[in-house]
Amino acid sequence: MLADLSPLIAATTQWLTRAYPAGGGALDGALCEAQARQAVTVAAWLRYPTPMDAALVGMAGPGGSARLDWITGHDETPAPDEYAWRTWVDEVVASWAACLLADAELAHAAVDALDGSPHTVGPPAALLRHPDLLAPVATLHHTGLLDALRPGRAVSA
Repeated sequence: MLADLSPLIAATTQWLTRAYPAGGGALDGALCEAQARQAVTVAAWLRYPTPMDAALVGMAGPGGSARLDWITGHDETPAPDEYAWRTWVDEVVASWAACLLADAELAHAAVDALDGSPHTVGPPAALLRHPDLLAPVATLHHTGLLDALRPGRAVSA
C-alpha cells in the first residue's frame, strides 16, 4: 500500500498555484509555490495523520479538482495532458490549505497541532495569502479544519 502523500501534495499544490498565481516575476512565483506547498503539506498531514490514512487515500483516490475548478471559474473539461494530475487534487486539503494561507493564527495552530506527528520535519513557516481571494475555496471545509484543530484531538503516531 502507498503511504506516501506526495502525489496528492504535488497535485493540490499545482492546483492552488494555478488557481491563485503569483502576480510578479520569477521570485514571486517561487515564493507562491513554496507557500502553497507548505500549506498543502500541513493540510494533508492534518487530514491524513497516519500511514494507514495516507495508504487509504492512495488506494481510493482523493477525488479530483472538478468542484474546485467550478468554484474558481475554471469549469471547462481539462485537456488530456492535465486530466491525470487533476485527479490527485484533494478538495478538503485544498480548502484547508487556503484557510492556512489566509490566516496566520490558524496556520500557527495547524503547525502546532502536528507536534509529535510522524510527518513533522523542519521548522514551521508563515502561510499567508489574502483572505478575500481564497474565501470561495477556504470556506468549503473550514469547519472541518477547525474540528481537526480542536483541543484534545491527538494526532496519531
